[in-house]
Amino acid sequence: MYSMQRLFILIAVLCLLAGCTNAPSNSNTANVQPAAAASPSPSPSPTTSETASVQVTLPLLDALLTDEKFVGQLKSKLKVTDDQVAELKRVSTAEIDRLRASNAEDLEGNASDARTRASEQLRTILGDEKSRELATLVSDYWSKGDVAEGSNDKNRPQMLPGPNAVPKDTRVVVNIPAYRMDVFKDGSLVKSYKVGIGYPEFPLPQGLRKANQIIFNPTWTPPDSPWVDKMKNVSAGETVKAGDKDNPLGPIKIPIGLPSLIHGGKSPAKIGKFASHGCVGLTNDQIKDFAAQLARASNTNEVSGETIASYLKDKERTQTVKLHQAVPVELRYETIVLEDGKLHIYKDVYAQDTNTEDNLRKVLSAQGVRLEDLSEQQRTEVLNALNAMSTNPTASPSPSPSASPDKKTAKTKKPAKPSNEIVIDLNNLAAKKGYPAPVNEDIGRR
Repeated sequence: MYSMQRLFILIAVLCLLAGCTNAPSNSNTANVQPAAAASPSPSPSPTTSETASVQVTLPLLDALLTDEKFVGQLKSKLKVTDDQVAELKRVSTAEIDRLRASNAEDLEGNASDARTRASEQLRTILGDEKSRELATLVSDYWSKGDVAEGSNDKNRPQMLPGPNAVPKDTRVVVNIPAYRMDVFKDGSLVKSYKVGIGYPEFPLPQGLRKANQIIFNPTWTPPDSPWVDKMKNVSAGETVKAGDKDNPLGPIKIPIGLPSLIHGGKSPAKIGKFASHGCVGLTNDQIKDFAAQLARASNTNEVSGETIASYLKDKERTQTVKLHQAVPVELRYETIVLEDGKLHIYKDVYAQDTNTEDNLRKVLSAQGVRLEDLSEQQRTEVLNALNAMSTNPTASPSPSPSASPDKKTAKTKKPAKPSNEIVIDLNNLAAKKGYPAPVNEDIGRR
C-alpha cells in the first residue's frame, strides 16, 4: 500500500489549481463516527460489467506516476525500466508545464489531440507493444480507483448493465457528457444536479466508485510540483485552510476513490462545462445540498441541513462524517440517452466515438424500440444530430441503410452549430420510456 503522502500528491497533481485535491486535514480535525449499520444489500445488477475505455493523456500519466503502486505495476507487469519511468515522468511533467504556461488547461481543448501527443511520446519511449500495454493498464487502474486489485467481494455493487440503465437500488449516477448527477434512493430518483466535469486533458474517470464519508471544511496541501512555484499566495507543502480564497475545494469534499472527489468551490459559470482536473465540481450551495441528500440516501440521519450549517460555521475545524452505508457512485459516459420519450444526443466531449448509429440502435433496442419504428423525418433528424455531435462531423451524414427516406421530407442538413445537446421528441413512440427526466434539478444558479 502506498503512503498517505503519495495518495495526497496524486490527487493534488490531478486536480491542480482548479481544485480536486484530497489533502490531509489540519490538527484539530474532529471525526464524527455514527453508530455502525448493516451493510447495504448487494446491487441486483450482474457481477460483470463493461466499462468505457480510458485513453492516455500526458497529464493523466503525470498524476499516476506519483503513485508508487502504479509505478510498481509498470515495472512488474510491463517490465518498464527505471530509465523509462524517468523519461515518462519527464515528458509528462513537461506537458503539465506547457499547459500551465499557456493556460491551455482552462480551455476546452481537444481530447483527440491530447491523446495523440501522448501516444507519440509513449511510442518513442516504450515502443508500440508496450505503449498499448501501458494504455490498457492505465484504463484499468483509472477506472477502478483505489479498489484493491483482484478484489473478489461478491457483495460489491457493479456498474448497471446496458445503455441508460435505471438503478433499482441506492446510488449516485453521473453521466459525464450530460454534465448531470442524479441521486437515487431505493430505486427512486430524488434529486438531480448539473455539474462541472474534468477537462479533456484530465478526464473524469469512468467506472463504479463509492462514497464512504463527507468531509466538512477540508484543507488543501499544494503538491511539490513546478506549477505551484508560479502561484502567488501558496507554496508546496503548506496547509491552506478551509474558507481561504486560495483553497479550491469549497466547504465540502466527498472522496469517491482515487483520483476523484465530488466537491464545491465552483462558480455558477463553470457548471455544465469543463471545470476540474478529474473531479465532479459543484457550487458551494450545490455541495451543501448534495451532502444532505447523500446523508439521507445512506441513512446517516444525524446529518441534516442544520448540522451541516453548524459544521461549516467553524472553518478552522475539519470534520469527517462516516456514512452509515457506502453509496455506489456510477460514472457513466453515455452520449445517447432516451429520456421519457425524448432522445437526447450529447456532444462527445472526450472524443470516445460514441455517437454512432450502432449505439443509437442499442439505446432504442433496450426500450423495445427499433430505428425503423421512427418516421422518416425522425430518422433523418436523429442521424443529423448524431453527425453534428460526433467527434468528426461530416457535411452530409449518410442515411441509415434500413431507411428509405422520401426526398421531399428527408433533406440532409449541415451540422448544427456547436452545442452540448440536441433533443428530439419521438412523440408517442417511446413515451415514458428510458431514463427518468431530472427531478428537482439544481443547475447551480439561484
